[in-house]
Amino acid sequence: MNLLRVRKLGKSFGGLKALQDVELSINAGEIASLIGPNGAGKTTFFNLLTGVYKPDEGEIDFSGERIDGRPPHWIVKRGLARTFQNIRLFNHMTVLENVMIGRHCRTRSELLPALFRTPAFFREEREIAQSARERLNFVGLLKHANDLAGNLPYGGQRRLEIARALATEPRLLLLDEPTAGMSQSEASELVGLLNRISAEGITILLIEHRMSLVMRVSQRVHVLDHGVKIAEGTPQQVQSDPRVCEAYLGANHDNPEISNLGHS
Repeated sequence: MNLLRVRKLGKSFGGLKALQDVELSINAGEIASLIGPNGAGKTTFFNLLTGVYKPDEGEIDFSGERIDGRPPHWIVKRGLARTFQNIRLFNHMTVLENVMIGRHCRTRSELLPALFRTPAFFREEREIAQSARERLNFVGLLKHANDLAGNLPYGGQRRLEIARALATEPRLLLLDEPTAGMSQSEASELVGLLNRISAEGITILLIEHRMSLVMRVSQRVHVLDHGVKIAEGTPQQVQSDPRVCEAYLGANHDNPEISNLGHS
C-alpha cells in the first residue's frame, strides 16, 4: 500500500530545473533510499515533501491526502517528519528540551491554559517530558537528557535530531544524510537504529551517500540525476544499472561507490 505517492513533480529556481516530472511511491512499512550525485535534486525533493518549497508542477499524496503546497506545521501534524543534512538543534537548550520541542506539535493545550499555567497545562508538560525521555532512551541518549545539545559529540547530535523527529509521531520519517560526518562505527550503529525505527512501524526514506548502508537497510532505491529520476529498484538492481553508473562517473563504470555497493 502506497503511503507516499508523487506524480509529475517539478520545481525550478529561475532558469534551473531542480526537479522535472519526478514520479515516486513509498510503501507503508518499507525503508527506501534516495540517491544520486551532488546537485541531483535530492534535498529539493525533501523540501517539497515537507512544505519548505511549493512545487511548480505535480502532486504529492500522503496517506491518500494532497499535501503539496501545504505549510510545514500542517504536514508534520499529518505524520511526515524529517531531519536535515546540516544539523539544526537548539544548542543552548538541553537534550531533553530539544525533543520536547518536537513533541509540542501533538499538544492539546491552547493559549489561555499556557498563559495562566493551569493544572491541565502542567499535566500535559509532564506527559511531554516523559514522552521525550522515552524517545531519548530509544536512541540511546537518555543519560545525556540534561546536557546541553551543543555539547553532544557529532554522532550524538545526529541521533538527537532523529529523536526530535520521532517525538512528532511520524508515519513517514525523512532522513537527509543521517551519517554525514559520522565515523564508520557510528554509521554502523545507525543501521541498528534505523531497523528499530522500522520495527516500530515507521516508514523511512533516506538520502544517503554511504552505499554500503543503502545496501544494508533499503528495500527499494530511487535514483535522481540532474532533477530527473533515472532508476528505481532493489539495491542489487540499481547497482548494476548502467544509467546509475554513468550518472556517478560518466561513461566510466568503475566508481567504487557503485561497483562495491554493499561490500564496504
